Amino acid sequence: MPLIPMRELLQSARRSRYAVGYFESWDQYSFEAVLEAAEESRSPVILGFGGVLMNRQWFDHGGLRGLTAMGRALAEGTKAPVAFLLNEVATMTQIEQGLAWGFTAVMLDTSHLPLEENIALTRQVAVAAHAQGVDVEGELGELPDASGIIGDPHASALTDPEQAARYVEETGVDALSVAIGNVHILTDGQARIDLDHLARLHERLNVPFVVHGGTGFPAAAIPRAIELGVAKFNVGTALKQCYFEGARDALATVTGTPNVHELVGSRKAGDFLLRGKVRMREEVLRRMAQYGCMGKG
Repeated sequence: MPLIPMRELLQSARRSRYAVGYFESWDQYSFEAVLEAAEESRSPVILGFGGVLMNRQWFDHGGLRGLTAMGRALAEGTKAPVAFLLNEVATMTQIEQGLAWGFTAVMLDTSHLPLEENIALTRQVAVAAHAQGVDVEGELGELPDASGIIGDPHASALTDPEQAARYVEETGVDALSVAIGNVHILTDGQARIDLDHLARLHERLNVPFVVHGGTGFPAAAIPRAIELGVAKFNVGTALKQCYFEGARDALATVTGTPNVHELVGSRKAGDFLLRGKVRMREEVLRRMAQYGCMGKG
C-alpha cells in the first residue's frame, strides 16, 4: 500500500475520536513489530525514527539513508495505512534529506529555541515540505527530559495558547506537539497531565495535537485528551524497554555452547532479537487498544 500523508490519518482520528500512535523504531525488527501490530489490529499507524538519541556521526553518514530505505520498503509492503515520519531531527540538512528520500512527514527539533527563532525555522521547514506534499509537525513548549534530569522531571513549561495560535498561523504546521505536563524519556511512573490546560489550547486552536512522551502518559487521561484534540501519541521509551527485556530474557536461557546461527538473525524461535520484537509488538498492540484506533485502518 502506498504511504499515507500524516495529516490524513490525524484528521480522520479527530473526526472519529481516536488517536494514532507514532511508535519509534530503530532497526528492521522494530519496524516489523510496529507494522505487524498495525496489520493484525487493522490500525492506522505512523512509522518512523528520530535522530536525537542516535550517534550523530553514524546518522549523518549512512544511518539516516539506510533506515529510510528500509522503513519505506517495509511500510509499502504492508496492508495497513502507514504514514512515515522523520521525527525530531537536529538540522535542516537532515530535513532536506528526509524530503528527498520519501518521508510523508517531517519534524525539526526546535522546541528549545526562543519563540521567534522557532517560528522562523519551522516556517522554513513548512515551505520546503509543503512544496513536495509533505506534512510538518511543529512543537511549542519544551518538555522536561527524565534522563539524568536534576530537580523535578515533571516541571513543565506549558504551551501558551496565545503563542501557540500565532505559531500555527505563521508556520502553517499540520500538527502541533504540546506541553501539558508530559515528559520525555520517562522510564518509571506517570506524568502529571494538566487536562484543564489542554482544554484551553483546544478552545484556542484548530489543529491536531501531538503528545510526545507517550510512555508515561496516564492511561486514564487518554480518552479525555482525545476529546480535547490529541490525535497522535509518540511512544519510544516503553518500546525500547520491552525490546530489551525480551532480548535479555532470551539470552538468559542460553546455556553451554550456543548455536549462534539459531541465536542471531535466524528469525526462528531462538533468535534473541526476535524475542525482543515479539515483546515490542505486544506493547504496540496494547497501546493501540488504548488509543481506540484498532479496526480503523
